[in-house]
Amino acid sequence: MSLYLVRSHPTFAVIGDSAAYGTGDEIAPGQFRGWAGFLSDNFRDGCDYFNFSRPGAKSTEVATIQLDKVLKQQPDICAVIVGGNDILRNDFDPILLHKNLQYICRSLLEIGSEIVMVELHDPLQLLKLPKLIARVLNKRVNAVNAVYRKIALEFDVVSIKTRKIPTVHQKSNWHIDRMHPGPAGHFLLARFIAEKLKQRGWAINLPAVLNIRETSKKEKILWLLRNGTPWFLKRSLDLLPAAIFLMIVEALKIAKDFVLPSKENQELDFLYQIESDPAVIQQLLAS
Repeated sequence: MSLYLVRSHPTFAVIGDSAAYGTGDEIAPGQFRGWAGFLSDNFRDGCDYFNFSRPGAKSTEVATIQLDKVLKQQPDICAVIVGGNDILRNDFDPILLHKNLQYICRSLLEIGSEIVMVELHDPLQLLKLPKLIARVLNKRVNAVNAVYRKIALEFDVVSIKTRKIPTVHQKSNWHIDRMHPGPAGHFLLARFIAEKLKQRGWAINLPAVLNIRETSKKEKILWLLRNGTPWFLKRSLDLLPAAIFLMIVEALKIAKDFVLPSKENQELDFLYQIESDPAVIQQLLAS
């Protein structure tokens, strides 16, 4: 984007899931700040800030409901953070994710928006899971990130490679649920995105000060009882059957590979449907 086209008081908008919503950085009951909140406070001449994201949202919701809302605001900058919920469903479809992101990016670029996209971190650095579930989750996270890299090749977007952010997987940067960034993690991501936007010519400062109130062990236990346990029970009804199914499928694949070894990574065969150049596919797979 040309420096001459950058507005000093931009409209900054966000669409996506809980990672975009600010989950993990609750500054008051029911009020979440997150990395986007940090960014909105650091434009030198201020900004008009809109956040249409929703915890639990998948890419189809973002490409329809949320996109319609954000287009009405004509954002100068729009962050698109989605994919984490897609991978948690039995009907995960990376081809559909790619199509949805293509539609979102094309629509935003048509109105001149600067697009920010953030790849997924490595959840296995933070979570201890059964081996089969960990294997499936790792493949799906890699698939989402490969789609993000493909989108970055297709469109002029600001692409954040989360795994390359120093200290990103330090536990102190994560919420007690180990699924969402905590205040320090959101702050870290905000600084990284601000630096990228600054390089693109936007008048933004790097968030400089983070005051975190230390959470006591008692408060953490109360949070788990009040929020974590109900969430786990609710999601178990939805995810447990899918998890069992995925473990069975994965076990069968392992057995098949043992009997009939495959030289190619069949789990990411979908990439051949969105990219024909083998060299580019290897680039998409790079972590």
